[in-house]
Amino acid sequence: MKKHIFTVLLLTLFLSNSSLGSEDDEHELEEEQENISKIEDTMAKKVGVGTSIASAQTLHQTITVFGALASGPEQISHVRARYEGLIKSVAANIGDHVGKGDLLVTVESNESLKTYPIRSPIKGVIVRRHVNTGEVTQGQVLVSVANFEKLWAELRIYPTQQTKVTTGQSVYIIVSDRTLEGVITHIIPALNNPYLIARIELENEDLSLSPGLPAEGRIVVNSLNVDVAVNKEAIQTLRGNSGVFVKHEEEYEFIPLILGEMDNQNIEVLEGLEEGTEYVSENSFLIKADILKSEVEDDD
Repeated sequence: MKKHIFTVLLLTLFLSNSSLGSEDDEHELEEEQENISKIEDTMAKKVGVGTSIASAQTLHQTITVFGALASGPEQISHVRARYEGLIKSVAANIGDHVGKGDLLVTVESNESLKTYPIRSPIKGVIVRRHVNTGEVTQGQVLVSVANFEKLWAELRIYPTQQTKVTTGQSVYIIVSDRTLEGVITHIIPALNNPYLIARIELENEDLSLSPGLPAEGRIVVNSLNVDVAVNKEAIQTLRGNSGVFVKHEEEYEFIPLILGEMDNQNIEVLEGLEEGTEYVSENSFLIKADILKSEVEDDD
């Protein structure tokens, strides 16, 4: 809500101060200038009008799928006693980080009456502890150790999507407001479910992610090189035409475009804009609002 109110205040400030740069020039627009708004650079910066350069791009067309993060079976070790006996001490608690070879439990063997150590077979964190000092081992799991430095995104691929998805494709994984990149390494059946599972390995050395988190995947199904592209957020519709606002010093002119292919971020320009042209890529709706405001005032 605060962000919305702030945007409205900026728009009000912009519309009350920006048209043609000064009140003296407000009613001097020629007909050929009806697509132009003049804004001083200081005002444009103040209201957040940002620009980019039209350039050649590689468009990555994607399909969106969903799933969750998971750990692999090789990343979890359920530690048992080799010989049954009495638990003499437990060195590990839930949440402790351990290295490979660190002491977990000490057991006194029933047969030899000698104590022997049980050490962690992997580096990881203690996620389960099933015994306490003084208890007897009976083949049960004593401690479970898991390593989450690598995780798997497991994404559901439904029948209508399966012809477009194969191993080796790049994937953008969106989880917990982060975007990670990976590659599909396996596609496996899901038992008793009408979809396949695409598995993508992810690095998680900082342990900021955990198994079970929901994940969105955007699988790249086609890559296309285009000569000129602009940010999709820059596109505005004015008098029935789609286009962008091109910056000429402190003037912004609406240029109609013929558009082509697109991906999640950029859209191809087939006609109307040359590579290297500076255009409004942020808050272009403010420029449009200023032009429409001027038209209303002229009609009055």
